[in-house]
Amino acid sequence: MSTPESFREVPHRGLITVALMLATIMQALDTTIANVALPTMTGDLGASPDNINWVLTSYIVAAAIMTPVTGWLADRFGRKELFLTAVVGFTIFSMLCGLAWSLETMVLFRLMQGVFGAAIVPLSQTFLLDINPRERHGQAMAIWGAGIMLGPILGPTLGGWLTENFSWRWVFFINLPVGIIAFLGMAAYLPAVARRIRSFDFFGFAMLSLGVGALQLMLDRGGEVDWFSSVEIWIELGLSITGFWVFLIHTLTAEQPFIDPKIFLDRNFVTGLAFIFVMGVLILASMALLPPMLSTIFGYPTLTIGIVLGPRGVGTMIAMLVVGRIMHKVDARILVVIGFLLTAQSLYTMSSFSPQMDNWLILSSGVIQGLGMGMVFVPLSTVAFATLDARFRTDATALFSLVRNLGSSIGVSVVTVLLVRNTQVNHAELSAYINPFNPNLWAASPAAAGGDPTALSQVDGMVNIQAMMISYVNDFKLLMMMTLIAIPFVFLLRKPKAGPTAGGAPAAHMD
Repeated sequence: MSTPESFREVPHRGLITVALMLATIMQALDTTIANVALPTMTGDLGASPDNINWVLTSYIVAAAIMTPVTGWLADRFGRKELFLTAVVGFTIFSMLCGLAWSLETMVLFRLMQGVFGAAIVPLSQTFLLDINPRERHGQAMAIWGAGIMLGPILGPTLGGWLTENFSWRWVFFINLPVGIIAFLGMAAYLPAVARRIRSFDFFGFAMLSLGVGALQLMLDRGGEVDWFSSVEIWIELGLSITGFWVFLIHTLTAEQPFIDPKIFLDRNFVTGLAFIFVMGVLILASMALLPPMLSTIFGYPTLTIGIVLGPRGVGTMIAMLVVGRIMHKVDARILVVIGFLLTAQSLYTMSSFSPQMDNWLILSSGVIQGLGMGMVFVPLSTVAFATLDARFRTDATALFSLVRNLGSSIGVSVVTVLLVRNTQVNHAELSAYINPFNPNLWAASPAAAGGDPTALSQVDGMVNIQAMMISYVNDFKLLMMMTLIAIPFVFLLRKPKAGPTAGGAPAAHMD
């Protein structure tokens, strides 16, 4: 396969797709699978509760910095060669993470895991677009999206099960068989792509890395150091702004910038970046809220939480499989609108959650949200690249993944900050009514109204639960409003139409 346009001549397309998706799911799972194992790691690695979070931070920052350089590395060393190297490196350092004997070694191995894993998701998307004709891009993106979206959903559940039944080390060891099978499949069947030598803009890469790395570090560390009351956060914010600003100026003025600015002339791609940012916020922000809510307020164990949240993944799978088949018949923009409306409906339902509700409300809202997310992700991932020149595809998929991950990080940070702050405010407001002059308190708990310490402690626990529940509901309302605000901008996307090119491959036009 010499060029991305010759996808029709690729044999073993099904086997290639299986191998690509194994690698993609392996990497997507690792974004969340280690989270639930952190408390167990703390004792085994001799780390403090504050320092153990570097296990997550090192991976996130390394992956964020290395994602934008995927396009240049693929052109310089070959897409197939880079993909195989990424899978091998990711698998090896996964094993080393499982064998880590101290916090320092774990952080180092996780950092290298992030370095190698950064290229897996954008390259898998690139190859799926390359090996499928344009009329099958919707189905290809449905398969790819299923792995991307189900990974973070299943990660905490699988991680909790492995940690409880085996050891936290199996959270990383499980990647070995998956990585080996994926490597063998791709080594045997993945077609090679002609290399394209281009100069490396080290200064542009350094400035983008500074901006992305400092931003990710700020978002990940903010909750631990109380955000802008910490000098560290101000320094990281300053470095991030400086890096992005210098990178922007350099990109517009350099002769051969790190990222060709022509890529941003495609309106579908730029609009797709904006929407995938919103999707990143909605996907992981809501997922970051639900497990602690179910654990703290409802007292669910880890495995039960996974079972309760499972239907969300089922809804996503159903929507993706259906949308992938009907995309060529239905305007993709209409599907995106319907998906956002379903997502908003689910968040509206979640805004009515209460400590007295049963599982049905959680299950039904999860299925609806999964359907909505699936209906948005597939057409968005397809239309964003439908009118883009194929030579920009690898750089574009890298940016697509980077923006989605940044949206996820920002969304999780924002809703977490609001949750903590609003819980404190709500607790103060509710506590004001706990006094001996309130007849409702005398009716509910005469002992507490009379000043009994044990009864007051029980009442305070009830106030804490109510304060947290109100804060969770407010976060769900915020995400719902963000979803509704995004809907009108869907029509900035242009509907692609296929037409023949000189070489016989379809080219995209815009109406």
